[in-house]
Amino acid sequence: MTQLEKQLRLPLLVVGLLVLSNLLIPPVSSYRIGVGRADCTGPPVEIGFMGYAEFSQRGHGIHLRQFSRAFIFEDEQGERIVFVSADAGMMGHAVKRDVIDLLQKKYGDLYRFENVVLSGTHSHSVPSGFLMSFLYDIASLGFVPQNFNAMVEGIALSIVRAHENMQEGRVYVAETEVVDANINRSPSAYENNPKEERLLYKDYTDKKLVQLKLVNNEGKPLGAINWFPVHPTSMNKTNCYLSSDNVGYASILLEKEMDPDSLPGQGDFVGAMAASNLGDVSPNVMGPKCEKTGLPCDLLTSSCPSGAGSCIASGPGRDMFDSTKLIATRIYKAASKLLRSKKSREIKGPIAFAHKFIDMTAASVPYYNSTTERTEEVHGCYPAMGYSFAAGTTDGPGAFDFRQAMLTDTTFWNTARDLIAVPTAEDKSCHAPKPILVASGRTTFSYETQPKIVPAQILLLGDFVIAAVPAEFTTMSGRRLRKTIEGASVEAGGKKVQVVVAGLSNMYTSYVATPEEYAIQRYEGASTLYGPHTLTIYLHNFKELMKKVVNGESVEEGPSPPFEDYKQITLSTGVVFDGHPFRMYFGDVQEQPNETYARGETVRASFVAGNPRNNLMHEKTYFTVERQVADNQWKVIATDASWETKFKWIRKSTLFAYSDVEFEWDTGPDTDEGIYRIQHFGYWRYILGGTYPYNGTTRNFNVL
Repeated sequence: MTQLEKQLRLPLLVVGLLVLSNLLIPPVSSYRIGVGRADCTGPPVEIGFMGYAEFSQRGHGIHLRQFSRAFIFEDEQGERIVFVSADAGMMGHAVKRDVIDLLQKKYGDLYRFENVVLSGTHSHSVPSGFLMSFLYDIASLGFVPQNFNAMVEGIALSIVRAHENMQEGRVYVAETEVVDANINRSPSAYENNPKEERLLYKDYTDKKLVQLKLVNNEGKPLGAINWFPVHPTSMNKTNCYLSSDNVGYASILLEKEMDPDSLPGQGDFVGAMAASNLGDVSPNVMGPKCEKTGLPCDLLTSSCPSGAGSCIASGPGRDMFDSTKLIATRIYKAASKLLRSKKSREIKGPIAFAHKFIDMTAASVPYYNSTTERTEEVHGCYPAMGYSFAAGTTDGPGAFDFRQAMLTDTTFWNTARDLIAVPTAEDKSCHAPKPILVASGRTTFSYETQPKIVPAQILLLGDFVIAAVPAEFTTMSGRRLRKTIEGASVEAGGKKVQVVVAGLSNMYTSYVATPEEYAIQRYEGASTLYGPHTLTIYLHNFKELMKKVVNGESVEEGPSPPFEDYKQITLSTGVVFDGHPFRMYFGDVQEQPNETYARGETVRASFVAGNPRNNLMHEKTYFTVERQVADNQWKVIATDASWETKFKWIRKSTLFAYSDVEFEWDTGPDTDEGIYRIQHFGYWRYILGGTYPYNGTTRNFNVL
C-alpha cells in the first residue's frame, strides 16, 4: 500500500461509517406530533340550522355526523401549538373558553388561548345556538345548551386524543390546484378591487389547496390539514338532514382511503378540510340563474325580473346530495394526490404564537389612501348590518324586497329597524355607504347582539404561518392578509414565510370585505360589521403580531370579551316525554325491509322511536347496517355517519308524543351480496323523569 493510499484510508473509512450510520439510524425528527378526532354531533332534530338563517330549516335527522379533528405540534424546546377543525357552522368564543378550561383541568396551563386555534368548517346544515350572540342564535330561538356542550366536549376530546397519541415525526407542506370546485359569488364586488391588484391573480377565487401532512418516523401518514376556500353550501336551505356538507364528506373520503377497513370517524388517520378565505366563494359552480326561467340574474343585484323567481346558484349534480358528493370528491382527490406526492417541502424550525383581543369599536389605525395619496387615521365602527344582508346570497336568497348592492334605505324598513335599535348619526357616517338595517351595536338586550371585541391570532410552525381570523374573509381580503403577514416577517428581519388563512376561528363576526368591495354593498360588504375599514384594522394588527413573533416580543392581550353565559335566552324546549302506540314499544319495527334487494336499490325501514335529543349517541350511532358473516355473527358495514345512510325523525302525535324514525340505506354496485339486517338504537324519556335505552332489529333481508 502506498503512502497516499494510507493517508486516504482513514478519511474514507470515516465517510463510510457516516454513510452507514445514516442508513441504520433514522433521521432526527423535526417535531413531536399528535392527531385526534372525536364526535361533536349536535341535536339532530327540532333545532334550527346555522348559516342560512331560515327558520323553517330545522333538523329532522342525520345524513353525516359532525366530527372535531385536532392536530398538535411541539418543537425541541417544548413549545406547543394546537389546530382544530370542527364540522361546525363557525366557532364561538365561549366554546373555546370552555374547551381551554377542560384542558387546563387535565394538563395545567399547557393549552391556552394563545396557542390553541379552533376553526369551524362553516357547514350550513348543522345546529345553531352555541355562539352566545343574539343575532347568530336567532335561528335556534336562542341558546341551546345541549349543542354548546356537544361541541365543547367533542372538541376537547379530540385534543385529548391528539395529546395522548403524540410521537416523534415530521411535517411537510404541499399545494395543488382544485378545478371546478368553487366560483366567486360576488364578481361585481371583486371587480371593484384595483385592476393592478387583480392582475396579480388569474382567478376570481383562490384555487389552491394547501396541505400540511404529518408523518411518523417510519414515513407513515398520521394526518393532514387541508385548507381550501369554499362555502359548504352544496346542501341548500331546503335541507333538514344534519350534514357536514362537501368539506365534511371530503374528510371522510380521505380518511376512508387511508383506513379502508374503518367506519367513518373510527380510523387512525385524521384528515381535516379546514376553512380558509371563503367569504365570497361558492361551491355552486353552475352559477346563478333565475329559478323559473333559467335565464341569468342581474350581475350587480342578483335579482330577477318579476315572475322569474329568485336568483339561485346550482351545483354540478342532479340534486343537492349529488352536488355535495361531486364537490367533495374533487376536493378529496386533490388532497389525496398531495398526500401521496413526493413533491412536498419539509417544515423545520421553532414554534411560536401570538394572540390578542381587539376592541373594534375603539380601534384606530393608519391607512394609505391611494386616491388622495395621503396616510390618514381610520376607525372601526359599532357593529351593524346593511340592507343587502337581508337579501341573502345566490347560495341562499333572502326574503321580502331586499336586493344585493343596496345603497339606499327606505322609511318602512328604517322604522322597523328603529323599533329594535336606533343607529346614531356617527354610526351612519362611520358605516357609509352602507345603509344600516340592523344597528346591532346599539341594541339593549341582556347580552350582545354581535361581538365588539374580536381575537387575532398567529401560529408559527417553522416558516409556516396559520393566521386565525374570526370571520369570513373574502378572496381578496385573504390575499391581502397573506401578503401583509409575509411582508411583516421580512420587514422585522425574519425569514420568508408561507401563510394560510384559517377562517371562522375562535369567534364569529360575519364577513370581512375589502374597502373597495364594501363600497359595492353586496351581501359580503353589507355583512362586514365594523365599517369599510374592518380589513384595514385586521391587517394592521396581524402585521404587528407577526413582527412581535419574529422578534420574540410579548403581546399585550387587550380587553377580554364579556362573560354572558348567565344572560342567555333559551326558547327551545327540551324533551318532556316520549310515548308509543298501544300494543307497541320503542324499537318495534313499523315497516320491515323487503325480503330481497338488487344492488343499487334503496333499503327502507321504520321504527317506533324516542326523541333523538334524549341522547346524541356520541362515538356511537342511531343505526347500524349489518351483514351476516357466520351463524349469529354480524359485521357492521355502515352507521348513521356513512354517506349511503340517512334517517328522518317524524313526530306522529304531539299530544301523546309518538314518533317514528325512517331509515334509508342506498346499496351500490360495490355492495357485497349476502344477508343483512338493520338495527336502531335510542333512548326514550319517561314522563316522571329519566331516559332509558332501547333498540330494535329488522328481519333479515338479502342483497343480490
